[in-house]
Amino acid sequence: MPEISLTIQHDAGLHARPLAQFVKTVKLYNADVQVYNISTGKGPANGASPVKLMLLSVTKGQTIRIVSEGPDSQQVLDALERLIQNNFSSEE
Repeated sequence: MPEISLTIQHDAGLHARPLAQFVKTVKLYNADVQVYNISTGKGPANGASPVKLMLLSVTKGQTIRIVSEGPDSQQVLDALERLIQNNFSSEE
């Protein structure tokens, strides 16, 4: 299963608008996405579930590991990596 680890730099962490953008991106692809908060040891959480992701309590500066499985595994990871590297900005 493909996976990536990324550090969240958004001031809100993985909450509110960034969380909504993360879930929206996951739902665009045919893949099962699991997210782990490496910094706290929490997870896994379903990447398509806002409630489960909130329970990870990801704050600015923490690192998450994203694992995906399914036909669009690599595509969803690439899209999430772009989203996080752009600090959840709609501008690339």
